[in-house]
Amino acid sequence: MRLPDKTTSMEEAVSQIESGATVMLGGFGVPGTPFALIRELLRQGQRDLTIIKNDANETGLGVDHLLAEGRVKRLITTHIGLNPRAIQMMNDGEIEVEFCAQGILAERVRAGGAGLQAIVTDIGLDTELARGKATVDIDGKPAMIETALRADAAFVHAAKADVFGNLGYCATARNFNPMMAMAADLVIAEAETVLPLGGVAPDEVHTPGPFVDHVVELGELSEEYDIVRR
Repeated sequence: MRLPDKTTSMEEAVSQIESGATVMLGGFGVPGTPFALIRELLRQGQRDLTIIKNDANETGLGVDHLLAEGRVKRLITTHIGLNPRAIQMMNDGEIEVEFCAQGILAERVRAGGAGLQAIVTDIGLDTELARGKATVDIDGKPAMIETALRADAAFVHAAKADVFGNLGYCATARNFNPMMAMAADLVIAEAETVLPLGGVAPDEVHTPGPFVDHVVELGELSEEYDIVRR
């Protein structure tokens, strides 16, 4: 069986995202954030998005572009403290923000990718993070139910890929990208380098190709990627 070539133009890949979609964005601050795909989403004009990302980036980077243009309806994240615009929009009621402990966000996404409906944890009990969430008693100890997270689409950033979509990440880009690539119906990967099939050594594959729908080669990195230039 011949494996398909999944390389696609960025415009064509992102055009499959509809307004109102839930989109997971990989990244841990700057490393691993798919800036080019976010820019294309901004250019195409999709609106009323629910964004799931570890953070809201900083002013003038990534998610902030979507916020500035009023494209985000809801943000599920661990913190927004580095983005004054996100804080102001939340306080003004312009966007809905759901906060998660960082490990819990990761585990909710992992659970979604594993086909689970929820996880049970005692993290966040008796805090604002527990507001409106169901609790249970397990062996005499209270616990909170955190629903799993899935998305219509996930944008991930890889250091390298092959044409089938086997992906390799660098450093902290591995924090959220691999699990998000398992928890979305449509996965679009931007890669700094795209190699022929077999070009990514088996031990260097962090996301296997069957999870990936489209691969976009970046070529030269824009200034938003400065911190991860190697």
